[in-house]
Amino acid sequence: MNQKALPTVRQLQAFLAVYRLRKLSAAAAQLFVTQSAVSVLIRQLEEGLGVRLFERTTRALQPTQAAQEAAVLAERILRDVGALSSGFRDLRELRRGQVSVVITPTLAGMLMPRIVQAFRADHPDIVLRVDDCAPDQFLSRIVGEHVDFGIGTPEHAANAVNQQTLLRDHLALVCLPDHPLAKARRVRWADLEGHNVITGRPGYGVRRLVDLSAAQAGVSLRVVNEVSFQSTSLWMTACGLAPCIMPSAYALQSAYRDQLVVKVLQEPRVSRDIYIVTKRDRHLSPACEAFIAAARGSLKGAW
Repeated sequence: MNQKALPTVRQLQAFLAVYRLRKLSAAAAQLFVTQSAVSVLIRQLEEGLGVRLFERTTRALQPTQAAQEAAVLAERILRDVGALSSGFRDLRELRRGQVSVVITPTLAGMLMPRIVQAFRADHPDIVLRVDDCAPDQFLSRIVGEHVDFGIGTPEHAANAVNQQTLLRDHLALVCLPDHPLAKARRVRWADLEGHNVITGRPGYGVRRLVDLSAAQAGVSLRVVNEVSFQSTSLWMTACGLAPCIMPSAYALQSAYRDQLVVKVLQEPRVSRDIYIVTKRDRHLSPACEAFIAAARGSLKGAW
């Protein structure tokens, strides 16, 4: 048993034009093709379907019963194809779509207001879904494809993800203006010897980088408070409990920025960059690419 060929969109368009106009010449003019091309398309469609669609007369083409039944289906198919094409065009031209991004609450409070305002100003019809999560859930949300991509600073980037730098950042000492190190031209890790400091709990945030950097500089830090969130470090420092060690960008963006002094720590100068993190080999939609472009543009020169 020979399998009949499936109709093509072009064949259905030619069929409907002939069905409505009853003449090959009129259908050809409507489709901007030659009369012979329309004739070939109708013949191919009839052969593929195994039925005759038109009876040829001297003056016009008369649709058969099969053609009358086929016209209803053909109109529906072409309408659906048109909707599909329009939908893809809207996605491509960013009139429709969705972006889902995972980010920790600390970074979200620091970065997202600026990014979201820039993105929605240019693409108000794109749906944005933000998945705020704990740091230890960040990579699994990306690898498990619960989101399109993430913005963050993963401690141990898996082989399953790619990272592109979004914002350059460095560890800094954050202190009150009356602290002995506040007026120093530059502050080294070695200068922290003997000073109380606040930093993250072991296993949280930047603590691993802090400990490695202090060890590299031969410094034994006097940690008087260990916290889970950078925001806690900042209010403790603002209240005069002790300076804290954190990424400079977060301190400069915080509500306490006018009350505190931020000194990027030297020798070593420790990067704590923020990345766009995607699952390896995953292709992002035009809407996601537009969001990332808005993120880069809105953060450029911000700190």
